[in-house]
Parts: sequence; structure tokens; C-alpha cells
Amino acid sequence: MKIVVQVKLIPDAAQAPAISATLHTVNDRANWVSGVAFEHGVPREYELRKHTYAQLKAAGLGAQAAQHTIKKVRDAYTALAANIRAGNLGKPGSKRRATAESKPIVFRPRAAHPFDDRCLSWQYYAQTVSIWTTAGRLRNVRFACSAGALKTLREYRKGESDLIERNGVFYLIAVCEIPEAPLNEDPSGFIGVDLGIVNIATTSTGYPAGGRGLNQHRKRQLELRRKLQAKGTKSAKRRLKQRARKEQRHARNINHIISKKIVTTAERTGRGIALEDLTGIRDRVRLRKDQRAPLHSWSFHQLGSFIEYKARRAGVPLVYVDPAYTSRQCSQCGYTDRKNRVDQATFACRACGVTLHADDNASHNINRKGEIVWRAGRESRVPATP
Repeated sequence: MKIVVQVKLIPDAAQAPAISATLHTVNDRANWVSGVAFEHGVPREYELRKHTYAQLKAAGLGAQAAQHTIKKVRDAYTALAANIRAGNLGKPGSKRRATAESKPIVFRPRAAHPFDDRCLSWQYYAQTVSIWTTAGRLRNVRFACSAGALKTLREYRKGESDLIERNGVFYLIAVCEIPEAPLNEDPSGFIGVDLGIVNIATTSTGYPAGGRGLNQHRKRQLELRRKLQAKGTKSAKRRLKQRARKEQRHARNINHIISKKIVTTAERTGRGIALEDLTGIRDRVRLRKDQRAPLHSWSFHQLGSFIEYKARRAGVPLVYVDPAYTSRQCSQCGYTDRKNRVDQATFACRACGVTLHADDNASHNINRKGEIVWRAGRESRVPATP
């Protein structure tokens, strides 16, 4: 299983300008390669090298840096084509899709650039790296990370690392290939996880991850952005830049905490995890204008991906189930009716009379569906006929 570890580079006064200039140069050359690729109808990577490799070398890029620049451009066009095929940029003839198809891909000056082991070497115990730049090889560039991240890097780092600059700070994002734990093929049950906005996650074991704090934080950040944007002064724009990604980092941290709690409970009790398959929910639902911002800032996919990779590391089975009618069906008697959902928080069955919290009821329905899906898809344990 592949995960990424991010470390912060701490270059000195002489190293920082060289690293910044290198990042700007490779992205500037990537924009030129992108223009050439667009002009020639985006040829295959081998053909693109014929048109661009010699010029990249003449511009001061090393052999590996030139190869990575070409590959980065080709990969970007491959991703664009995949998004167009999937309909992520709209239907044929839509303005967004026409704009994407009518001009070359552009890379930001501080966009990530890949470095392999020939261009970048790690000295873990000294916590330094040696990195290729357009000004020559830089040695003893310090980096900082947690003890756990350093241990992961030392034991499992494999493949390329991306260099990126954010607000004048440099980061290396390294790929680590971690072995998965043996899968528990005979779980004692499943933990159903109901995902939502008011409550971020509610499990069938009784763990409610309330969303009030996160929703209030998002509302404060939105109001602050509005005030600063309306003010429009230099200091307001500087403050906006400083606060960029703060809400995203806060939500990401909360999702890490929730996912760790759920996976740890499943591992400790020998159970699996059942999640709702909410793919495309933003396109399916119709909401009032004041409900759109909370829905589109709802990071259910990120939470699901965190639960998934943590479950794989721990050997915990995970299944996705159809979320249809989980909020309308009674988890006690199975009766399904739209009127069972009294309001956002209350579920009252019109058949058996049971009253539950709506999210708790849904989590038990997801739990039951998870067990059905697992039994249907698992390998048969019936002994072979002699």
C-alpha cells in the first residue's frame, strides 16, 4: 500500500534561492513543453521527447530533470483526457469543457515537480537531503518532520518525491510503500458508519462524531473571508493569504481523528467496517441556496479514504453499501416509510413505534447491509467434495 509523507525543508540563506529558482525553471519549461504537446496533438511520451528533450537540455536542465518534465506534462494531459471521458468537465459543447480543450495546460511557478533517487538522496539520521538544482547539487539541506514520519521514511520510502513551494516554504512529499496487515477474513460483525453534515459520522457502536464545532469553524472562516475581501486593502489581502488552507487543514485533522477512532475500534473488537457509497451525491440532491455551501464543503470522500487506508494498514475488512433508504427504514422491524423520518435528528417507526436518533438508526441499517455484502462477496468456506 502506498502512502505519502510530507516533510518541511529548512534551507539556509544560500540554498533557498537555488531551490526556488529550480522550481520556477522546471515549471516554466513544463509550460513550454505543454505548448509543444498541444501544437502536435499531444503525442505519446516517446514522440514528445523527440520534440523537446534537446531544447530542455540546452536550457540547463539535467537529463533526469528533463525526462521528469516531459513525463509530468504527458501525465497532466492523460489526467485531462480521463476527466473529459468521465464527464467531470461537463458535457460536449459546455463552456468549461471547451475552455479546457482549447488551450494548453498551464503549470503554476510553484507547482510540484518530481525528483527520483538520482536527483534527490536522503540522509535520515542527519535529517538532511542532497538535491539537484539548476545551480548545481545542494548538499546538507535540512528537513523537519515528526519522529513517526521519519521512521516511516527510513523503513518504507520508495520511488519519487515531489518538491513543492507554499507561501515561501518548501516541502518534500515522499512516496512510501507500506506492507498491508493480513486481512481478517472472518470478522465477528460490522460497524456501520453513517456520514453526515450535522454529525460527521455516527457508528453502530454508539460513537457520535458531532459536526457542530467544524461547522461553526467553517462559518467563522467564511465570514472572515467575506470581511477581508470586502475591505480589499493590502493588509487584508496579506491576511487572506496567511489564512489560506486553514479551514482545509482543520477539517483534515478532524477526519484523521475520526477515522483513527473508527478503525481502532474495529481492529480491537475483530469487526469490519461498512461505509455508504456516496459517489455523485452532490449531483443527485436538490438543495436551497443556503444549503449549498455546507454540502459542497462536506468532506465525506476524504473521511472515507482515510478510513479505507487505515483499515488496509490494520487488516480490517471494509465494504461499501448502497445508502438507499437507510434513513427511512426501521433498523428494528425493517419497515420503510418516508414519514418515519420525523426531522433531521428523530426517527420514529410508524409500524413498531420504536424511536431512535435518525443517524443511529441509519448506522444500524448500514451495519446490516455490510454483513450481507460481505457474505455475498466472501470466499466460500464449504469443504471441497471428496
